[in-house]
Amino acid sequence: MTAGAIAANFDTARPTVSKHLQILTECELLKQEQNGREIYYHVNANKMEEVADFVEQFRKMWDDRFNKLEAIMQAYKTKE
Repeated sequence: MTAGAIAANFDTARPTVSKHLQILTECELLKQEQNGREIYYHVNANKMEEVADFVEQFRKMWDDRFNKLEAIMQAYKTKE
């Protein structure tokens, strides 16, 4: 999609979306492809997978913490 097409899906100014696209491109999460005057943005699936793998270890940690919190809250609820 072009920056304009992406911006049309959000309730924000196009320059804001362009800045985010620039950052995501610098982080290699997006790839740019120029076609004439238009620049198209594509998701870099390999980099996204790398990020997902990194985040996964934290997801497990937070799942464990929320499960413990839920158990504590359930125990407290049954005492009332």
